[in-house]
Amino acid sequence: MDKTLDSDPLPTNFTPAEREADVKSLFGFGDEFGPLKVIHVHDPAVNLDGVLVVDNVAAGPSIGGLRMAPDVSTMECYRLARAMTLKNAAAGLPHGGGKSVIKADPRMPLEQKEATIRAFAAALRDENDYIFGPDMGTNERCMSWVHDEIGRAVGLPREIGGIPLDELGATGWGLYHSVDVALDKLGLNMAGATVVIQGYGSVGYHAARFMVENGAKIIAASDTSGAVKNSAGLDVEALWQLKKNGQSVVDYGDGEVIEGDALVDIACDIWVPAARPDVIHDENVERLNTKIVAQGANIPVTLSAEHYLHRKNILCLPDFIANAGGVICAAMEYRGSSQQVAFDTIRDKIRANTAEMLERMDMTELPPREAAQEMAEERVRAAMASRRWSLF
Repeated sequence: MDKTLDSDPLPTNFTPAEREADVKSLFGFGDEFGPLKVIHVHDPAVNLDGVLVVDNVAAGPSIGGLRMAPDVSTMECYRLARAMTLKNAAAGLPHGGGKSVIKADPRMPLEQKEATIRAFAAALRDENDYIFGPDMGTNERCMSWVHDEIGRAVGLPREIGGIPLDELGATGWGLYHSVDVALDKLGLNMAGATVVIQGYGSVGYHAARFMVENGAKIIAASDTSGAVKNSAGLDVEALWQLKKNGQSVVDYGDGEVIEGDALVDIACDIWVPAARPDVIHDENVERLNTKIVAQGANIPVTLSAEHYLHRKNILCLPDFIANAGGVICAAMEYRGSSQQVAFDTIRDKIRANTAEMLERMDMTELPPREAAQEMAEERVRAAMASRRWSLF
């Protein structure tokens, strides 16, 4: 089992272009904050190709999700790990940032998925600087396999003492509170606000649910099969039942089915990207017609697109501020806190951090990400200053 990153670290199922890009990118990662280590794991016996990036552990062992998708890369893993460093620092958690990815289809047969994830966890048994959590393509059950192998996972099923953050909607709960603070800043209310959800998975559903419970209206939603819209409002529970039944939002009977990419053209108050990275970019950002972009996914908006939104006075809430609910919940679970304490902590931390970011924007005229990053980096540097070696 290969756990090295040598001159040719990518297995043969990567294209030549992917191999060249990933190898060349490895030495371009480093800056004052990390990454501390990048580990490639390969085991042909279970068709396993994965990467772990531990970015920074100055504040404590890193926490970050395990993502499974057929098109993940080392660069994506690094970018996500850095987002976790900033997210954990901004949330004031005693944890650094890390991320892991497995290059595979998460819809593979369950037995094969279990064998793949167990092998990946076993290969990283001694990497005590990293604590696994669920992410896109993995869930509480997957974390139970990791926990069984190495005892180092969060987001566990409640039957084995966890707080099932995806089932309960920890990330969506935090996203709702970040949006609520932003609406107040803009002189708007949640009641009557119109919302578009790009990516109707766990985060998208729970964010929609909490917003609707407080008076908002979901007018469009998408998944990998397409999108559905209805200006009169969509039934969030009916959409979620379709997803749980293995169907798509396009199977919803009361609305117009459209292409997923067409969501950017729908006028709304709140636009929530809750799926993959870089869904809003230079080629489509000018089509957005909204007041707030609330990043439910990690790195869903390119930096140049964020700057465009700022120039157009569209408030773009950064991922590591708005969607930190999941990792806050995970950190609380790791310390044995109850579900109620975890959700109260999510509410308090995210509301406070969103408000502080908005205040810094007023004082410095910085865009949202830069204002939030300034805040988070101050906290990371303070943690690094107390260590003999800055990154570990």
